[in-house]
Amino acid sequence: MKATFIVSNTDYKLCPKPTKPEYAFIGRSNVGKSSLINMITGHKGLAKTSQKPGKTNLINHFDIDDTWFLVDLPGYGYAKTSQTNREKWALMIKDYLINRGESLVCIFVLIDSRLPPQDIDLDFLEFLSENTLPFVMVFTKADKQSLPKTQSLMAAYKRKMLETWEEMPHNFISSAETKMGKEKILD
Repeated sequence: MKATFIVSNTDYKLCPKPTKPEYAFIGRSNVGKSSLINMITGHKGLAKTSQKPGKTNLINHFDIDDTWFLVDLPGYGYAKTSQTNREKWALMIKDYLINRGESLVCIFVLIDSRLPPQDIDLDFLEFLSENTLPFVMVFTKADKQSLPKTQSLMAAYKRKMLETWEEMPHNFISSAETKMGKEKILD
């Protein structure tokens, strides 16, 4: 797979012209987004990884095989930065998601498979639903625990979401370490 960095910016108006489909990746800070992006593209250093939450702080566009854009968005929630920066990131993300409708095909919302349902993730999923934005859920870091434990926590998400949702969004289990989920996500 050929992956080429195109541009980083803070304003959706400065993103590449919407001539190709875009697939955006987002999740709570430190959910493993950069690792997942590197795994699915097969390029170890394409997205910058860090143990410190908040490494990604711009809208990053990568051209994949000259046919589509992979968009690496900043994480939402906690990051080692000021409240002002977190608020700027939240507005930047919201503007991008709402205003790239003509080319934004799908938003991959990454969720840590080791944690029970988190309000911040549920609130973000609700925002996407309310704005009729296309998304799927990707449960990350599945290699860090047993498959039954991952499935149990996914079931907890399903129970929680079905309290207010008609159906559970499409979802995947993934691991950047073992490459679990790579082919299904790419499909």
